[in-house]
Amino acid sequence: MTGGFLTLAVAGAAVPASATESKAAPAESTLEMPTVSATLASTAAQTADATQQAASDYELQAQQEQAAAHAKVAAKKAQAEAERKAKEAREAARKAAAKRAAEAKAEAAKASRSAERTTLSTTSASNSTSNAVSNATGNAATLISFLKAQLGKAYVSGSTGPSSYDCSGLTQAAFKQVGVSLPRVSQDQSTTGTPVSLDSLQPGDLLYWGSAGSAYHVGIYVGGGNFIGAQNPSTGIVERPLDYDMPTGAVRVL
Repeated sequence: MTGGFLTLAVAGAAVPASATESKAAPAESTLEMPTVSATLASTAAQTADATQQAASDYELQAQQEQAAAHAKVAAKKAQAEAERKAKEAREAARKAAAKRAAEAKAEAAKASRSAERTTLSTTSASNSTSNAVSNATGNAATLISFLKAQLGKAYVSGSTGPSSYDCSGLTQAAFKQVGVSLPRVSQDQSTTGTPVSLDSLQPGDLLYWGSAGSAYHVGIYVGGGNFIGAQNPSTGIVERPLDYDMPTGAVRVL
């Protein structure tokens, strides 16, 4: 009996032990769950960090590309502005040089005309008007006599006399008195005859203003430093000293 009891006791003890082991197994399985969850959480955190870092890198790259694009546009604008200013500077320098050249040319022409006036004034001082006219003989005297008779008549553009004239109409009519046929307009009259310098004028020489072949006004030298011409509608036909309006050149027709 005792032996049977022991057997039962052992068996009885064995049963609870098995039960305990059976219950303990799930407990061990339950203890492993927190470790897996921590691992997953750690991995998720790392993934999130990596994603955030990638996003930061992309944003930084985008900012750098945007800054580079802005810098390129700014550089292009700066270059265009520099080229514009350089072009303006070149144009200003060109205009300044042209202005200086024009002023120098004008000064030279003024000096030349002043020298001619001085020469003519000297000539005028040595000869009176009456002596000059009396020295004119033949065709020149006839020419000057006709011009004197026209003084005070009106200036009318396109008119050739006898009550009014324009500048070339008067000179044409004057030379017609001595049998010389002049062209009708100033441009053509300025190239008729032999060119003479203004410091070698003789009574009867044809004076012109402007360039030979493109003259815009004509008159006739009558001696004594004077000329007669149909000046304009305000003055009509007048006698004036040469320095009143210095002519450009002269031709000798007689």
